[in-house]
Amino acid sequence: MTSSFETQPRPGIRLPAWAFIAIILLGALAFIGSSVWLYRTIRGMSSTLEISSPDFGAVAEPIPGAAITVTETADEAQEEPLPLLSTDALKPWSGQERITILLLGIDQRCEDDGPAHTDSMMVLTIDPVSLTASVLSLPRDLWVEIPGLELDRINQAYYFGELYEYPGGGPTLAMETVAATLGVSLDYYVTVNFDAFIEIVDLIGGITIDVPETINDPAYPDRCNGYDPFYISDGTHRLNGEDALKYARTRATFGGDVDRAGRQQAVILAARDQILQLNMLPQLMAQSPRLWQTLQDNVRTNLSLDQGLQLALLMQDIPREDIQTAVIDYNYVYNEITPDERQVLVPNRDAIRELRADLFAPTLIPPPDIADLPDKAAAEAARIALHNGTAVFGLAAATETFLQQYNVNIVEIGNAESAAYRASQIIDYGNHPDTTLYLAQLMHVPPLNIRYADKPEGKYDVLVIIGDDWRAPEP
Repeated sequence: MTSSFETQPRPGIRLPAWAFIAIILLGALAFIGSSVWLYRTIRGMSSTLEISSPDFGAVAEPIPGAAITVTETADEAQEEPLPLLSTDALKPWSGQERITILLLGIDQRCEDDGPAHTDSMMVLTIDPVSLTASVLSLPRDLWVEIPGLELDRINQAYYFGELYEYPGGGPTLAMETVAATLGVSLDYYVTVNFDAFIEIVDLIGGITIDVPETINDPAYPDRCNGYDPFYISDGTHRLNGEDALKYARTRATFGGDVDRAGRQQAVILAARDQILQLNMLPQLMAQSPRLWQTLQDNVRTNLSLDQGLQLALLMQDIPREDIQTAVIDYNYVYNEITPDERQVLVPNRDAIRELRADLFAPTLIPPPDIADLPDKAAAEAARIALHNGTAVFGLAAATETFLQQYNVNIVEIGNAESAAYRASQIIDYGNHPDTTLYLAQLMHVPPLNIRYADKPEGKYDVLVIIGDDWRAPEP
């Protein structure tokens, strides 16, 4: 079926709504944990996690402007078997390997009763050692080879997996397609529909967004190939789930998809800020019956409950500035028309390979023992900042004392945004290879934990975030 977006052609890559999938991942995983914890306390039941596999079939036709609600009674909700956390669920994620998750948004239509297409597709990769993450969005019209089939748009992979009853269904075929396209391995998937986004944003009390310009979109698509006009003025707004969804999906600004990408990032950050407020847990627990039903109806994943909660706890420890976002845009694709006159985006494999390397595999820095390294580091005259990323009081000051023995130019010490760094890392805001290598040798920082960035927040050139793997030696 033709997407309703295509009734209003606009230039640019069609990349609808990848933002709210990231919200679902962080929000839903955290909510699952708080919900089942509440039920463990109250009911004392024992069960295993079984997030249902909704078929994402027919959708009831919505009333324009009306909120979508879950139709259930209290008795029905209590009849559902509710999972409980194991003793390991509240422990930090223990793995050291990179975690990569495929996030899929399903394009449901109210008259559809068969397989659906993916409306958005995004890869989230998390490095639990350096506490960094990256998000890569793939356009739905990307022209790729679907394993076992033929060349087609990438949003067909999920559809064909469901239609042909591929082993593992649509999510598995989508994972294999994306893995082959990017050349990366994928560990997990999370599949959601629009109802989950609306419901969860409402459950967290909405999000606050600073709207930079007025948006008037009379052709905003509804769920049944019609229109549901959307208007929002510039300024600060508190958005509910319905309006947040529209704000993330509309393309009715001069920059089209480019502007929308910025709005989607704003939605992600606003939702993350809301979710991570410490005073939200009691509110979420009180909403747990409604949340549980929402997840059962609208989310599919191969993550276990323990894994989901541990990943949520890991994600909340990653500082905002250490989450990179990228889109496969016209720097990585070119327009083409297929023999059957479909407009598609053909990937530039070399450019995509470079982007993948930046996001998934930090550049290796060889750690040779260079005899004149101290002199070379001193010649760079780099200003060093030490931020304590642990709960150990005074560790930055102790590290400063230790490094000053080696004539390291420390100009600032303080605390990192998180106290949960398990491994130290070095960030070079410029070109100071000898300084970073010297610090790495002195503090035993692995080469993979050295990275580069722009525009430091303070007056320094190199930032060392101290992790739990480091203790300053006694003088």
